[in-house]
Amino acid sequence: MWRALFLALMTGVAAWGISDSARAQTAQPAPKAAAKPPAAPAKTAAKPESKPVTPPPAVAGGAEPTLIGQFGTWGAYSATPNGKKVCFALAKPASSKTNPPNRPRDPAYAFVSTRPSEKVSNEVSVMIGYALKPGSESTVEVGGASFAMYTQGDGLWIKNAAEEERMVEAMRKSADLVVKGVSVKGTETTDTFSLKGLAQALDRISQDCRR
Repeated sequence: MWRALFLALMTGVAAWGISDSARAQTAQPAPKAAAKPPAAPAKTAAKPESKPVTPPPAVAGGAEPTLIGQFGTWGAYSATPNGKKVCFALAKPASSKTNPPNRPRDPAYAFVSTRPSEKVSNEVSVMIGYALKPGSESTVEVGGASFAMYTQGDGLWIKNAAEEERMVEAMRKSADLVVKGVSVKGTETTDTFSLKGLAQALDRISQDCRR
């Protein structure tokens, strides 16, 4: 259910107007990594530090993501799909490359979501922008450590839920997050996300989702 809801929500956000000159970071919650449910996250756009965006039209049962703060390259958002509050931080990669080079793909997004009604806090997810090779294992590298990621469709979640807290702490303190994956066609991708502002964005959504 969360995957369908998230995709609908993020579609609305994308339609909300994300341009190269005034990009908007928006995302929605994804399933928890503990039991690795099939649900998957979705994404939206990134935005410049100086230009907040206007909330998108109502989608997904009337849920409208609201920008509650912009911190470096990360936007902090909240939404209330089906009456259940969710908060999330989202960013687009600072750089992306494919091997072979210049292969077409949709934009990639990384986000960290909190869903109080499900007792989910700081769940890390990535929408990679293409269908991942079935059974493949992607990786996230941050703070000198590498974390194996569970994959489904175009979504990634940490494979070992017990490591998620350590990953988030590493993300708070590090400069970059590197995500590697392989598409169904065998194309290898590397996306590098700046983590500038992430710690502040996580603190902001933690405060907002406490209410």
